[in-house]
Amino acid sequence: MHLDLSELSQLAPIFRELSKGYHVSRRDPELYAQLSNFQDQYRTLFKALGFELVCDTRGFYYFVPDLAAAAVNKTAQRLALFTFILVEHLADQGRDPIAVLDGGSLGRDELPSLLEKYRDLFIQAEVQTQEELEEKIMRRMTQLGFASEDNGVYRFLPPMHRFLDVCLSVQQDRDLAASVHSVLPLPAPIIIDEDSDENLLQTDDPLDLAPFEDESEEDALARAIAEEQETDA
Repeated sequence: MHLDLSELSQLAPIFRELSKGYHVSRRDPELYAQLSNFQDQYRTLFKALGFELVCDTRGFYYFVPDLAAAAVNKTAQRLALFTFILVEHLADQGRDPIAVLDGGSLGRDELPSLLEKYRDLFIQAEVQTQEELEEKIMRRMTQLGFASEDNGVYRFLPPMHRFLDVCLSVQQDRDLAASVHSVLPLPAPIIIDEDSDENLLQTDDPLDLAPFEDESEEDALARAIAEEQETDA
């Protein structure tokens, strides 16, 4: 495919955001429109960089590294754990977890009771205070495009489906096992040591949100463009 780089007017900001683990959705209108209008061109160029551009049909884009080299990092573990906790908490309150996590919201004033109720699980994630909960989990969710925050209200965005899908998959496995055996408790995800060989929540999508560190984004982008131009020549 011949790439007309003049068409890819948002190349630099798109690459910068995706390469640091951000999820581009409709709340980023310029970047999202560019990716939607020139999806094949961006996918081809990013493939030359060694990145896989994924377009989720629910309305968001993200990078997935080579699955063979991917490792679940601490941020992904914390966000996955928080999703499990939130699903159970909402269900206990009689609220529909899917409705909340699919475009719904959570107030900042709900965090203290959530932290107290699931303190043992949060300790696994090295979260013991509301400040740590906001800094290590809620702030990271907004930085990576899973949620937005406005006046103390966190609204969940479409990329949240990545964690919700994992959560629902585990729930379905539990329900299947329960129908064959007896009541099987939902296994709570645990935070593992980063040097451990164990994996958390084995899935086809490792939810690796770590930055790609082999080379700078400027060097990688320049290399890919040069290679593409050599091919066209």
